[in-house]
Amino acid sequence: MKDFDFLFSSLSDENQGDKPPQNLPVLYLVEDDQVLGKIIQKYLKKSLGLEVVYYANPTECLEFLDRKYLGIELEKRTPFCLISDISFSEGSTDGLLLIDLLREKGHHFVSLVMTGFASIETAIMATRKGVFHYLTKPFELEVLSDLVVKALTLKLGYTEDQIRVAVSEKVADSSSQGSKYSRWALEIPTEKDIFCGMIGRSQKMKNVFDRIKKVSNSDSTIMITGESGTGKELVAKAIHNLSARKSNELVSVNCGAIPSELLESELFGHVRGAFTGAISDRKGRFEMADKGSIFLDEIGDMPLLLQVKLLRVLQSREIERVGGRGVIPIDTRIITATHRNLEASVSEGNFREDLFYRLNVIPVKLPSLRERKEDIPLLISYFLSRFISADGRNNIELDDDVLETLINYSWPGNVRELENVIERLVILKGGNIVKMNDLPSKFLDEKSSNIDPYSELITLPENGIDLKATLSDIENSLILQALTVTEGNKNRASKLLSMNRTTLIEKMKKKGLMSPEVTL
Repeated sequence: MKDFDFLFSSLSDENQGDKPPQNLPVLYLVEDDQVLGKIIQKYLKKSLGLEVVYYANPTECLEFLDRKYLGIELEKRTPFCLISDISFSEGSTDGLLLIDLLREKGHHFVSLVMTGFASIETAIMATRKGVFHYLTKPFELEVLSDLVVKALTLKLGYTEDQIRVAVSEKVADSSSQGSKYSRWALEIPTEKDIFCGMIGRSQKMKNVFDRIKKVSNSDSTIMITGESGTGKELVAKAIHNLSARKSNELVSVNCGAIPSELLESELFGHVRGAFTGAISDRKGRFEMADKGSIFLDEIGDMPLLLQVKLLRVLQSREIERVGGRGVIPIDTRIITATHRNLEASVSEGNFREDLFYRLNVIPVKLPSLRERKEDIPLLISYFLSRFISADGRNNIELDDDVLETLINYSWPGNVRELENVIERLVILKGGNIVKMNDLPSKFLDEKSSNIDPYSELITLPENGIDLKATLSDIENSLILQALTVTEGNKNRASKLLSMNRTTLIEKMKKKGLMSPEVTL
């Protein structure tokens, strides 16, 4: 984790410089959308100069307050402001119940609640519980800041001058956001986000990490598929390093980088005099990987003639050196990778069908970077920590439009391309804020071509359209498509639609889309 020392120290220095005065109320923020939660936390800290403590679920907040005020008399407890989402994942206390529990414990506080799906019932319930204000997402951050000030002055007896102690002007950062919270913000990866050198918080990457853990201790042949730059070699290393073979060597061979006439000798070795230049016996990569693992990268580029010999190795677990007469038994775990569609290559006659099924015992598919956009801010932070010097002189900041553009870019080169772009920006723009015109032209070209991505999907009829009904139909269709793709799993469907699971369920109930076969 030492790669992140610079970024951690920067954040620490910033927080220490804005340390609030004593005897001021603390704001406790509870929001399960961690991106939104961190943005709100940062905004309120800067706009109000108050301490803002963030929790991803109500239970953590409740446990912290129990520890903080253990043994302290009620009249000596500092009043606070609670800002909480209403709905959380299944099995967690909801925001309104949290308010009840805090009141039962005698805490003196004022509360504001947020929800992604407003309803009259929840608004009435919140009012009955004495909630100061009920906010529907998305909302303006400035509105939330003003509501906090009003809540603290009207309900807890503070003055506005007491509260706005750290700010002489409204949040400079908010001007670039248009006062609305952005979906994206840079965030340093935590230990939970890092697995064997790979970074990912998205469900697709978590699934990959789980698959690696399950297959590493077997000796089954693995096939890793995914576009170029997605990190297939990192997966192969993780499988080897988590296996019982980790004390022996992992030998890597790029089947597309070695000329076909030399590849056989590289893989299986040769004996002296086997061909011109073979002046001595030489071990091949399979022998080097005995008792360990061999990683055959770009297996789809292997010549057909050599595919036959590899198939024989898989069947017999024996190799024969080029020019040799005897066989050599091997104990090697085989891991392969390709960016090609091997099933299509089989259909086209470029890859042997029997070899494909021998290699594809346990498939591991890596998602492209555009399929896991939520991981891009983590990766950017990680690469910044690698390329920014220890003294921070070449540190860069990304304008909000730049970050949005990087996240929505198609990334044909995936993580490798992102790494190269961040390195280039640090070298060329070190010590400055990166603006849109600092990005390579390909980003601007793609953004301009995506200004109206929906015009080809739907065209306004000459006689007009019922916009409300049409949007509702489109929403219904996307929800049903997500449920179909996930085989009715609401949790996975909600991630595909970038919404909270509880919000999805509420929408489905309202639209009459609930059915017995839809699972949790």
